[in-house]
Order: sequence, then C-alpha cells, then structure tokens
Amino acid sequence: MRFFSRPFLTHDAPRPFVELKMATRVPVASGRLLSSVRKWYYNLSGFNKIGLMRDDTIYEDNDVKEALRRLPENVYNDRMFRIKRALDLSMKHQILPKDQWTKYEEDEHYLMPYLDEVIRERKEKEEWMKK
Repeated sequence: MRFFSRPFLTHDAPRPFVELKMATRVPVASGRLLSSVRKWYYNLSGFNKIGLMRDDTIYEDNDVKEALRRLPENVYNDRMFRIKRALDLSMKHQILPKDQWTKYEEDEHYLMPYLDEVIRERKEKEEWMKK
C-alpha cells in the first residue's frame, strides 16, 4: 500500500488502518461528575424548593391515575399535602426555607413501582386483546 505525502481532499481517500484503544471502564471521576450534574439539575428544576418530590410532578394520565389509586393511604395523603403546600406557595410567590427543601438524597420514587406495574398490566391486557 502506498501512502501519499499530501492528504486527499475527498472523504473516500484511502487511509491507513489505525488501532484505537478505548478505556474499558469508566473512571470513578466521571461517576462523581455525573452525580454532581444530577444534583445540580435537581436543584435547578425548582420543584424541590416548594417541597415537591420528582414523582409529584409526573403528568397524570390514565396509567398514573391508576397507580395513584393503588398507593397506600398514608403515601397518597403525604403526596396531596406536598401538592397543596406547593400550590399555596406558588400562589404567594414564595419558597420554603432552605432547611425544608426536598434534598436529592431524600427524594424517593414512591410512585414508580406502582406505575411500572400498571403499565406492565396494560401492555399485557393489550397483547391479550390482540389474540
């Protein structure tokens, strides 16, 4: 194979084979960086400043409504308290004191297990109705 001293200006020019060695593991620093970005974005979103959790902000379609119906009563009541408090604060153009903000580490996906189950059941029912 002959290599030319001047590079070609077209994209289909012959190129020598170059072996690239990629890292097989992600460095720990990138994991910490990703976590820092997640926390930064979580605080930037603003719902935590009025006391809401991530699952409180999910749009309520039919699947979410069914998942909410399946929540234990105390979890549902906590959710309704947070939403009503957030609406009140929003109407007053206020936020909670910083010590009452929902922290990234304390935010849990309380609705997701129920929502995943509802979606799985709906898909199973749709598959059954196709047959």
